[in-house]
This record gives sequence, C-alpha cells and structure tokens, in this order.
Amino acid sequence: MTQTPHDPQLIRIIRIVALANLAYFFVEFGVAQLIDSVALLADSIDFLEDASVNALILLALGFGVVWRRRVGMVLAGLLLVPGVTTAWSAVEKFGTMQTPDPISLTWTGIGAMVVNLTCAWLLVRYRSHGSGLIKAAFLSARNDVLANVAIVMAGVLTFATASAWPDLVVGVGILVLNAGAAYEVWQEVQKME
Repeated sequence: MTQTPHDPQLIRIIRIVALANLAYFFVEFGVAQLIDSVALLADSIDFLEDASVNALILLALGFGVVWRRRVGMVLAGLLLVPGVTTAWSAVEKFGTMQTPDPISLTWTGIGAMVVNLTCAWLLVRYRSHGSGLIKAAFLSARNDVLANVAIVMAGVLTFATASAWPDLVVGVGILVLNAGAAYEVWQEVQKME
C-alpha cells in the first residue's frame, strides 16, 4: 500500500524518531564529554543530525517534488556533519591519547543501539515511501545501529587493552559510514519525480 505524504501514522512515527534522537543526543554528548570519547562525541552529533533530519522531513512531507529534492539535497549534506566533527575530534585525540572509561563507553553504546534499533524498526515499512526523504531517515537509523555495535566493541576492546585506539578507530569509522549514507541519499534525491 502506497502511503500519502499526509499519512498521520507516518507523521507520528517521524515525530517519535525526531524526539528520540534529540533526547539521546543529550545523554551521549554528556557522557562523551565526561569520558573524552571520540566515538561517543561523533555519535552524539549524529543523534542531533538525525533529529534535525527528521524535523526537516516533517516540514517537507507536504511539499511538491522540486522542494522535496531541495530538502533531500540538504539532508545529504547534513549526513556529512558528524563526519567533520569526528575528524576534528580524532585529530585532537591524537595529541592526548586519553583512554575513555570502557564501562561508560560500552553502556552508552548499548543505549544508543536500543534507540536506533527502535527508530529503524519504526521506519522500515516506510523506507520505500515515494518522497525519498523517509529513506534518508531509515538509512540514517540503520547505519547508526552499525555504528553503535562498533562503539560497544570499542568499549570491550578498550577494557581489554586500556588503549585509546579502539575509540579512535570507531570514530573514524562513523565518518566513513555517514559519508556512504550521504551518497545514498543524494542518489535517491536524483531519482525523485
């Protein structure tokens, strides 16, 4: 069944996803600052970006094709923001090589995974929505689950090695993941009719 842009169920789901992402941004950003984690900082910025993306989707659902394309192009650009932040944090981390607390890193990653799995599950049936904007939200949530698995693994490796390297590697991995998602969204925007 094809959903219309004004589907009340879709609008409700996008609102839930936007609010969940905004709420967990504050949690993850706070923990990242406390334990000096590049991976959590990058992922927290990603939560803020996802909240913004979903808010833009809510605004754009009623727009015509031309405006949906424009908003889609902006969304593709927004997907790169966490990567830029990650790169900057990684460069700074090379100077200190401070090891983040592995327990906090792991549990915060698990919490992020729960939030992103829930968002992806809510969005999965709408991922082929004709606007392409919903696919952007779904791809973002799906990719974030992969990033969260990597954060949890970084926490376990940090515990085992007492090294800052797992945190750095995962932070850079989030950069690559978001660049790929931005490309996929850009491709979807080009197909809009």
